[in-house]
Amino acid sequence: MSIAIQAEFAKSLLKAEQPPPSVIRSSNGGDPERRFSVYRNNVVVGLVRALEARFPVVLRLVGEDFFRAMAQAYVTQDPPRSPILFRYGSAFPDFIAAFPPAAEVPYLADVARLELARGRAYHAADARPLSADAFASLDADRLAVTGVRFHPSVEILTSPFPVVSIWRAHQQQGEPRLANFEAEAALVLRPDLDVEVHLLPRGGYQFLSALQQGASLARAATIAAAEAPTFHAVKNLSVLIEARAVAKLVPARPM
Repeated sequence: MSIAIQAEFAKSLLKAEQPPPSVIRSSNGGDPERRFSVYRNNVVVGLVRALEARFPVVLRLVGEDFFRAMAQAYVTQDPPRSPILFRYGSAFPDFIAAFPPAAEVPYLADVARLELARGRAYHAADARPLSADAFASLDADRLAVTGVRFHPSVEILTSPFPVVSIWRAHQQQGEPRLANFEAEAALVLRPDLDVEVHLLPRGGYQFLSALQQGASLARAATIAAAEAPTFHAVKNLSVLIEARAVAKLVPARPM
């Protein structure tokens, strides 16, 4: 099949207003357009179901009908570029953020980003995380020159909405309830078999971001404290250690 025919087929596949590819024929006198429409519908339904599986909380937040209509619009705009469906939907959160009907649920895109991070963490490479004992010998001098190499599955994100609380509230049946509606940041990782989502203390996103950029533990704490006055170094370091987010201690980069 030529590249031109492949391009025509792809263009017709996800856009209902397009005619079927010119090469489509029927061997028994059937209507090629009708048969291609059935095939097109099956492809779209399959992609929408893949998005439903990847973004279950987004689905629950807006309901089945709204989600499917939104997902169909996304599918026609951003078709798969890989045959591996668990990778499909990487641009879905950005699409949601720009999708006018979703504007009434302003936190929806960030919930989708959290679910996307969970999917990436699940499929990330394995590595043995450091135990708490590895941090026991870090005195003040070593904290100033020691950085970290995160576990390959580590993802961090921040939101002006209580994205972790919203996600957690929708893990069980029943009417979700939130104690407050404040900004939250998340640490997502898979140190063992299961993906974990941790709510970061104040300044935690800034702390981990600085560490990702190569700052020492002490320098990262200073950066976080400057950006988040309520930053608590011990609490954030405890989350880092207890979540087993670090694969290796390494020399810090000058910053």
